[in-house]
Amino acid sequence: MSTETSATALVLHGAKDLRLEKRTVPAPTGADIQVAVTATGLCGSDLHYYSHGRNGDFVVREPMCLGHESAGTVTAIGPEVTTFKVGDRVALEVGLPCRTCALCKQGRYNICLKMRFRSSAKTHPHLDGTLMERTNHPAAMCHALPANVSDAGGALVEPLAVCLHAIRRSHPPTKDEVALARSAGEGTAALVFGAGAIGLLIASALAVSENFDTIVVADIDASRLEIASSLGLGLKTSLIPRGDPANPPPPKDAPHADQTAWALKNAQSVAASLTQAAQADGVPPVSGFSRVYDCTGVPACVQAGIYASAPGGVLVQIGMGNPIQTLPVGAAALREVDIIGVFRYDGYAYPAAIALLGSGKLKSTEEKVVTHRLSLEEGERAFTLAGKGVDEEGKPVVKVIIENKPHALGRL
Repeated sequence: MSTETSATALVLHGAKDLRLEKRTVPAPTGADIQVAVTATGLCGSDLHYYSHGRNGDFVVREPMCLGHESAGTVTAIGPEVTTFKVGDRVALEVGLPCRTCALCKQGRYNICLKMRFRSSAKTHPHLDGTLMERTNHPAAMCHALPANVSDAGGALVEPLAVCLHAIRRSHPPTKDEVALARSAGEGTAALVFGAGAIGLLIASALAVSENFDTIVVADIDASRLEIASSLGLGLKTSLIPRGDPANPPPPKDAPHADQTAWALKNAQSVAASLTQAAQADGVPPVSGFSRVYDCTGVPACVQAGIYASAPGGVLVQIGMGNPIQTLPVGAAALREVDIIGVFRYDGYAYPAAIALLGSGKLKSTEEKVVTHRLSLEEGERAFTLAGKGVDEEGKPVVKVIIENKPHALGRL
C-alpha cells in the first residue's frame, strides 16, 4: 500500500529568493497518481515570478514552487486509477479546469473562468508547480509518453501544445488552398516573430505540416536565427535591425503622435523587408504572409506583423508582452486581416503535441531548443541563465531544463 514520502522542492519565497526545501508528499488518493518528476522546462512566466515576485497582476503572496512544463514517471496510483501503472512515463498537464462550465464542455477549458493552474499566483492559496522531486496530480490531466520521446521531450510537450493550439486557431491554408494559390501564380508564406523556444517550436511544426511554401523566422538575435537555420527544415530567417541610424526614433519627450507616426512608419519598413525575405527561387512570389505568429508581444513586432500580412491573412498573438499597444487597426480592417488571441491550449493540443514528438519529425528541434540542462540543486543558476538569454561562454540560452536524475529519486 502506498504511503507518504518526502521530496526536495525548489520554492520561491520572493523575488530572486529560491530555496531548496523538503516537502511531504502524501500517498495519492482517489483518481490521482504520484509522479517522480524527471524534467521541467523553465517558462517566461516562471522567470517573471523569479525576477519580480509577480507575473503581471499575479503577485506571489506565499511560498510557491514554480514550473509547469514537466514529465516524469509514475511511482504510485490512487485507488480509482485504471489508466496508468507504476513505471509509466507521462507528461503533466497542470491546468485544472472546473469541467462543468459551458467553455469546458466545449473543450475550451483553457479559458475556464474557474481554472486553477499550478505555478500561477492568480488564485490564492497558490497551487505549487512541479519543480520538485515528486508530486501528486490528477490522472485525467496526465498523458502517456511513447518510449521514443525523451524526458526532455516530455517537458517540451507543454510549450509545443501552445504552438499547436495557436496554429489550429489560425486555420492555416489547406493543401488544396496552397495548390489553388500556386495555380494563380502566388505563394503562401508564414512569418514567425521570435526565435525563442516557442518561436522555434511553432516554426518547426509549421514546416512539417507542409501548409506553406515559405516560412520566415524573424528576430533581433543572430545567434538564435542560426539555430533556426540549423534545424534542417528549410526555414528562412531574417535579422531585424535593432535600429536604423538614418532614421532614429524621436526623443522620449516628443509628442505621442510623433512617436506613434515614427513607430508605424518603421513597422512598414520592417514589414517590407520581411516580405522580401519570403521570396525564394522556385517558389511563386508572395505579396504578404497569409499567417503571422507573434511570439514576442513586442509592439513593434505586432505592428510590423499587421503590415506584413497578406489580404485576408491572420495574425496570431502568442507572446504576452505589453498589455496595451498602439496598433494599425485600420490597415488590418481594410485588408480583412484577422487578429487572434491565444491562451495556453485546449483539449486537442496535448495529445497532438505528443503524437508530433513521437513521430520523430521534431527530433532536431528538440535537440537544438533544449540548450541547457541543470539539476534541481542548480536552480538559482538555471533561472539566471534563462533570464540572461546567454550563458557564460556567450552561447544562446533557449530552453533550460531542470532534471531530476532517476538515481536521485530512489527505485521506481
